Amino acid sequence: MIASVKSFLKNVPLIGPGLVQLRRAHFRNSVDYWERRYRKGGDSGPGSYNRLAHFKANFLNTFVQQHHIASVIEHGSGDGAQLKLASYPAYTGVDVSPKAIEICRSLFANDPSKRFFEASLLPAGTKADLALSLDVIYHLVEDHVFDDYMRKLFASGSRFVVVYSSNITKEWHYKHVHHRAFTDWVAKHQPQWSLHSTIANDYPYDPSNPDDTSFSDFYVYATTH
Repeated sequence: MIASVKSFLKNVPLIGPGLVQLRRAHFRNSVDYWERRYRKGGDSGPGSYNRLAHFKANFLNTFVQQHHIASVIEHGSGDGAQLKLASYPAYTGVDVSPKAIEICRSLFANDPSKRFFEASLLPAGTKADLALSLDVIYHLVEDHVFDDYMRKLFASGSRFVVVYSSNITKEWHYKHVHHRAFTDWVAKHQPQWSLHSTIANDYPYDPSNPDDTSFSDFYVYATTH
């Protein structure tokens, strides 16, 4: 199924460079995009709701239980909608958007097992058994932002890193989306991590139903030392 989705994405026509430039003319950067989106009342996107969110939660909650995960850190915690379905012993949420952190701190104010930090304020050396990246990587449109994010993601996991994302390099028709073959980056820059398993999404991308399907799949990495 993963191979078929990759084949579909490869065959989606690239939009013309003129249209790309036009659509990105008012796009400052990925950090600014998400902060403005949350401040205007926007959410983390369809992947954090309904059946897509439940698919992710079912897999992650089972994984945490089966592998006796004591702590989780998520880079890109968003508005907390996905987190409502999670069952983690201890959780640290990290996001580049101050507004998103404000939302989550309010939403989980009475839950002492959860804490939230703006990415720039995360204490150095913060680690957890499991580091998560859910529907984030293809939103990192700038190369240097992607590289910095990936290094911090893998540095924060002590046992496992789980990524839920597309895994193909391709321009997309939305200014805040840029698909990347991130597993190539991991193989090159994080040799101490190995791809433990890949789990296909139950609802592969369908352009006629984009809000209830996804081009993301699960990629589970484990330390090799």
